Amino acid sequence: MNFSALHQQVKQQTDASLLKLIDDLPDYAPRLKDAMRHALLAGGKRMRPLLVQVVGNTLDVPKKDQMAISMAIECVHAYSLVHDDLPAMDDDDLRRGKPTCHIAFDEATAILAGDALQSLAFTVLADAPLSSFAESKRSQLLSVLAKSAGYVGMCGGQAIDLASTGKTISIDELKSLHKMKTGALLQACVEMVAIVSEGLLPQTKIDLMAYAADIGLAFQVQDDILDVVGSSEKLGKPAGSDEALGKNTFPAKLGMEGAKRELAKLHDNALQALARLPYNTDSLIAFSELLVKRDH
Repeated sequence: MNFSALHQQVKQQTDASLLKLIDDLPDYAPRLKDAMRHALLAGGKRMRPLLVQVVGNTLDVPKKDQMAISMAIECVHAYSLVHDDLPAMDDDDLRRGKPTCHIAFDEATAILAGDALQSLAFTVLADAPLSSFAESKRSQLLSVLAKSAGYVGMCGGQAIDLASTGKTISIDELKSLHKMKTGALLQACVEMVAIVSEGLLPQTKIDLMAYAADIGLAFQVQDDILDVVGSSEKLGKPAGSDEALGKNTFPAKLGMEGAKRELAKLHDNALQALARLPYNTDSLIAFSELLVKRDH
């Protein structure tokens, strides 16, 4: 199976699993349930589940372990986008070319949908069927997801981003911000799969995490570049929104050519980390290529 076909398969499987996850919830609060469904199934690229499954396939991790991790990650990711789009945060009306959750429903429902999706992520990781080896690692998985989503990860990074908007910060501060805000959840994809990989050598995990750190930051650099050069139609939201909000971005700090050089450097570092792994890394190379060359 070529990489494009694998990506499409992962997207279809993830969408179907997430839809079932929501549909199986009792109908106590139908409007909230609809808002959660809207947030989860609004056409995402499923890059994080793709990363989970590419790493999982490379390490021969059972599919049910991969799927549990993928679904939990996507619930956290979807919740973060719902809250990011709120008027108190980035105040966006569009996400992936569709009305954001608070526009499609209302602000209170969107807040609750984000809260419920975050809780659902931990429910999935706590209760989903896992292999016998992964079962013994369940508490570690929950810890990694909690840290990557919380104060020392995504939420902390978002808080720094909000505090920095309209102010000048250094390039090192910008990198640190995005390692938390964007990179932490991508690194969690790799770390959780590594945790449930039986017999994984310590050095192999170190090299995998180095790869994850580089592509996590590269993901944000490319996002910043696309916000400048991408079209609103492809981005699914207004182009130039970061500049309009006074956000610190890599093109703003380094210039467009400097940002592209930073992206190339991170990509090269990621490939060097992969070259140290004792596996066929073709799919991991293809994932990093997709990440840095995407146009939306």
